[in-house]
Amino acid sequence: MSKRVLVIVGHPSTDSFCAALADNYVETAIGAGQDVRVLYLGDLCFDPVLHEGYNRIQPLEPDLLKAQVDITWAEHLVLVFPVWWGGVPALLKGFFDRILLPGFAFSYRKGKAFPEKLLLGRSAYLLVTMDTPPWYYKWVYRMPALHQMRKTTLAFCGIKPVATLTFGPILDSTAKQRDNWLGQARKLAIK
Repeated sequence: MSKRVLVIVGHPSTDSFCAALADNYVETAIGAGQDVRVLYLGDLCFDPVLHEGYNRIQPLEPDLLKAQVDITWAEHLVLVFPVWWGGVPALLKGFFDRILLPGFAFSYRKGKAFPEKLLLGRSAYLLVTMDTPPWYYKWVYRMPALHQMRKTTLAFCGIKPVATLTFGPILDSTAKQRDNWLGQARKLAIK
């Protein structure tokens, strides 16, 4: 049975190592018979700023409306992004700020502390690049971007993160290291 997979590339450049990871994942997943869609956030046209918070919902641009359709369609998400300044890129944060809206991703419940999760039944992988050694990011910085994505973004909406791969440091990495990392992404694509 084919799995419906949405790959979201949160790096603004299509010639980044994140894009290479995503491309390798996509090629392998398609080869394994999965139904795959890809969103390169850098190619979408939308305002990433949530100007009024949730006090007044901004009308969604066509690319964001399509992204919501793709998320609804998907059984599994693959988020590919770099860690910048310890967190996710502004483009990825703005994307989620704009599309993970009340009524789509979650629903407030009167008298309840936590909202209803509206994206239940979906799983996710995170493929994350960084220039910090991953062990240092984990033990010294305590992985703020990964906690944000796994717990306070995905799980908050009902999406279950099941695997995270961290790659780094990207800066000064060798071709052999990058090939190894691309191989890890391909292995994950056939799970």
